[in-house]
Amino acid sequence: MESGRRYSVREAVELAISTARAKFDETADVAIKLGVNPKHADQMIRGSVVLPHGLGRPVKVLVFAKGEKEREALDAGADFAGSDDLIEKVKSGWMEFDRVVATPDMMGTVGKLGKILGPRGLMPNPKVGTVTFDVKGAVEELKAGKVEFRVEKAGIVHSPVGKASFGTDKLTENVLALVESILKLKPASSKGTYLKAISLSTTMGPGVSIDPMDVRSILRAV
Repeated sequence: MESGRRYSVREAVELAISTARAKFDETADVAIKLGVNPKHADQMIRGSVVLPHGLGRPVKVLVFAKGEKEREALDAGADFAGSDDLIEKVKSGWMEFDRVVATPDMMGTVGKLGKILGPRGLMPNPKVGTVTFDVKGAVEELKAGKVEFRVEKAGIVHSPVGKASFGTDKLTENVLALVESILKLKPASSKGTYLKAISLSTTMGPGVSIDPMDVRSILRAV
């Protein structure tokens, strides 16, 4: 790997995979530097994308819902579903889940969990499809590998994109899907270069720089 060089997305994926030498299946993560100022509300990039090949790990989904929607959630594959009983359980410190969905009518109560779920990035949000009456669709997407992303104060988006064991083709497709979804969210008020830098790394490996122009050219060709 050459210092300072920006690789094509495929080359970067191959290099990142080659550095994954741990005894466990390392997670591949992407860091994307954007030309936005998150201090401005209209430049707060936030969204979600269903990765074509998922994340390579099971995702435990908790749904806050009542009645028919609770049954719908469980039938769709939710690991946990309920209302007040589950809210009290979370308040007491139970956190055996990875993602949270809530129906709109539950948000008045779920909002009380803001200080618990918020800092962990688990608070349901309509902007990413986790506050919805379509609990079946939400659960199925999360189970299939839907990831949420949000730009940090420094203008960087961090997101997992799968496992090193996925191989070059699947990881490349996941990376492209993530970048494409972020490009679609470019705010009109963002001036200059929007997609400034992209870095891919595995859990124990170094960051490999991806050429943003290569990614853009591939996505334009699709």
